[in-house]
Amino acid sequence: MGKPTSIKTSEEVRDRLRILADERGTTITDLLEELAAKELTAAEREQRAAEAAAELGVEFTAQVQQAGQDAWAKIRAHQDRAA
Repeated sequence: MGKPTSIKTSEEVRDRLRILADERGTTITDLLEELAAKELTAAEREQRAAEAAAELGVEFTAQVQQAGQDAWAKIRAHQDRAA
């Protein structure tokens, strides 16, 4: 782990993070590290999409990339409605 630092957030978010960490038997710091490691950057998402397309034998063109983004947007919209 690197040098400790602080993150400013609201009390509500801090309290929620504490509850989530407690439920998982961990610390807020470890929880944040876990969450940050799970979330891909834009560059990582694009790289994985290109790798997946190659595995499927599909050329990763701008059109293929846009179709994938559109599909994920629809999935997220359905998830938001279900929540």
